[in-house]
Amino acid sequence: MFAFIARQPILDKEQDLFAYELLFRDGASGAYPLHEPKKAELITERFSTLGIDDISGNQKAFINFLPETIINRFPEELSADNVVVELTQNPAINTSLMNACEHLKQQGYKLALSDDKLESTILTPYPYIDIVKVDITKIKPEWLEQHIPTLAASGIQLVAEQVASLDQFAMCRDLGFDYFQGYFFTQPDTKSAKALPASKLTMLELMSQSAQPEFDLESVASIIERDAALSYLLLRFINNPMVNKRLKITSLRHALTYLGEVEVKKFIALLSLASLNDSKPLELLQVSLVRAKFCELFEEKKNGKDKSMSAFIVGLFSLLDTILDSEMPVILEKLPVSKGIKQALLGEACTFTDYLSTAKAFESGLWGIVISQSESLDISQKDLHEIFNRAIKWSNEMRQALSDFFPRATPNGKQ
Repeated sequence: MFAFIARQPILDKEQDLFAYELLFRDGASGAYPLHEPKKAELITERFSTLGIDDISGNQKAFINFLPETIINRFPEELSADNVVVELTQNPAINTSLMNACEHLKQQGYKLALSDDKLESTILTPYPYIDIVKVDITKIKPEWLEQHIPTLAASGIQLVAEQVASLDQFAMCRDLGFDYFQGYFFTQPDTKSAKALPASKLTMLELMSQSAQPEFDLESVASIIERDAALSYLLLRFINNPMVNKRLKITSLRHALTYLGEVEVKKFIALLSLASLNDSKPLELLQVSLVRAKFCELFEEKKNGKDKSMSAFIVGLFSLLDTILDSEMPVILEKLPVSKGIKQALLGEACTFTDYLSTAKAFESGLWGIVISQSESLDISQKDLHEIFNRAIKWSNEMRQALSDFFPRATPNGKQ
């Protein structure tokens, strides 16, 4: 069980989720940490911890292991079905490591190697390696062009790391990479911006209503009643056991009575965002969900529940410019929100912006920023990690609940 952990998505050529790489704060360079039994027990007692499946949401998990861990103390409780063992050293140059890797292969594990210089292609073959990961920021483009097609033709699968833009994604895909790690998919493609169809404008109307301080039931009901399918989806979503374990909800008014205004507004905003995201990578929705819950819980911890819904909306709407391939100021003209929400979505200095910055630091495992945010925002690191862990678990549950309506949301891509 782990308390200090982050994850980064690895997408395929269609920008569907392939796996997550897990990053451990208390392991060297993000590697799998080895705790002494007493320390592990202490962490479990004092912190909100997660298991591998909790953090990865039943997706494959890439985990970096130091050579000595693989040779001497590999954690046997990890499943070969869900874990890809990532190395930072080519087994060919270390007999003990090569023997340990052969043992892992016999147990059914896939092995990945981070080889930022691609020296192994020249010096030594890749024994037992299934996947090679390459940080594209550390290698000249001409070097990539020379070696990547040869590696791709050999049958080894390739992951491009630190892919930060859609142009870099296109370049790496054309070179022959199979998978792509980085937040390129969160960048809006303003080149393909076009007018929103009426159905998406309806979703923006609903999202606008969910972001208002006062819930206007009649306005929301009239918007939903225009679309019978949407009304049906909303009621089915609210009645999903992962969302509502209390009783069967039969109408929007019924939901408002039993679940409360804040929860109903969340469901409307969630379903609207999922509908808007129909042609984009599903991981955009997942990142939005984590940010939403993180910001909400952060505000609750700092100031109580009065403005926690606004914080939730900030996180949830933070990638709308990418989802709609538009600029945030243009979107906000169609999506009137409160001043605090607007400031955060435009990146202006305010409390909600700080929450969002902290969430982004967790996404990339930037622990130095997490520590400095803890100090400047006067919140303990323990509380920050617990908030992030709760946000991860909640987002995985919501993704599963949404899979009833959006099949791409199903773990491992099963429909």
